[in-house]
Amino acid sequence: MNQREVIETMKMIQEEKLDIRTITMGISLRDCADENPERACAKIRDKIGRLAGRLAAVGEEIEDTYGVPIINRRIAVTPISLVAESSRTDDYVPFARALEDAARDAGVNFIGGFSALVHKGATPGDRKLMQALPRALSETERVCASVNVATTRSGINMDSVRTMGKIIKAIAVASKDRGSVGCAKLVVFANAPEDNPFMAGAFHGVGETEAVINVGISGPGVIKSALEKIQGSDLEAVAETIKRTSFKITRVGQLVAREAARRLAVPFGIVDVSLAPTPSVGDSVAHILEEMGLERCGAPGSTAALMLLNDAVKKGGLMASSFVGGLSGAFIPVSEDLGMIEAAREGALTIEKLEAMTAVCSVGLDMIAVPGDTSEDTIAAIIADEAAIGVANNKTTAVRIIPVIGKKAGDFVEFGGLLGSAPIMPVNRFSPSDFIARGGRVPAPLHSYRN
Repeated sequence: MNQREVIETMKMIQEEKLDIRTITMGISLRDCADENPERACAKIRDKIGRLAGRLAAVGEEIEDTYGVPIINRRIAVTPISLVAESSRTDDYVPFARALEDAARDAGVNFIGGFSALVHKGATPGDRKLMQALPRALSETERVCASVNVATTRSGINMDSVRTMGKIIKAIAVASKDRGSVGCAKLVVFANAPEDNPFMAGAFHGVGETEAVINVGISGPGVIKSALEKIQGSDLEAVAETIKRTSFKITRVGQLVAREAARRLAVPFGIVDVSLAPTPSVGDSVAHILEEMGLERCGAPGSTAALMLLNDAVKKGGLMASSFVGGLSGAFIPVSEDLGMIEAAREGALTIEKLEAMTAVCSVGLDMIAVPGDTSEDTIAAIIADEAAIGVANNKTTAVRIIPVIGKKAGDFVEFGGLLGSAPIMPVNRFSPSDFIARGGRVPAPLHSYRN
């Protein structure tokens, strides 16, 4: 970086809330499989401790050296359904506890990978992991989980979608004394990426190396500040401004990622150039869309504005780094974005409008709080709808939905920290039960048959 870029970066950090949202170390646990579950769990704790023991300290060192805030240090591991399947046990909760212990000892706030890949079918290990989710997520604080139920190449596994509807309700009940927060640590994916540094959906893919450093950047406040300087300009100027700003943000992210990888003696993987909002004032993706000219996020035009934002962020990131991956684009989690919370409370933003917007953004229906009496079949159908968008458009989509036990539409729930707070959003009252009960698989779309 030259002197001018350093000054610009410091301004973005000090005034516009630029930060590195997470340094995530991916760790392969494939060599920890053992027929004895106690030995397998011991191997997991030992390996994570050996490789990630300095992760938190290195993050602090980089903050001190470069002055770039690093909000989270996290770990992602091989999907546990693959590791635990060799063990002679029907109970996978001890594996979640082993991950919890390892994360606590390493000083990280989340560990992802209590996961299963069931987009074409489920093995006995996959089913055991899914059945363990209610206890695993309610009895731990740091463990995050994900289940991939669909891909463009295989279609949608509706049997697993129906199962996840039931499991999400069970998690909500198991953690009801804390606002059903266990559901906030579970993502149901279509086309899950294997190098995603963001929780709750992070896991270390089977095609990854032994260990790797992936970095997720942020910066909604920086983008909004840049757009404030070009008020009245046309949308081509808006796109160009976002692209140039994303380039600068990504350069900072790559600097931090390479430095962390060097100090930890593991390979640098990718920079995820997603705009990840927080509940703080001035750090909202929704407010970027409103800066483009929308009265409120969710108004007509929101999907077009989000498409422009997402595309420009990716273009800028790709110009800044040859190793852009993960999800990359713009997140629209309701509870974690102050502007989204405001729009939902005022009725400008509905679940249906959010679903339309997910066709052009990075993930999907993220951190959506719904009434606690929402049926299992309705939750499953919402997952199926979102998976269909991902499968048809050959993109990652996901659902992180929270049926808050004891709450009704119009109420409010507080999760705390980066998880924020959320209005309870109403859901369509008509039933999809007969459709969900059919089960089977939704076939892959025609455009998936290419080689």
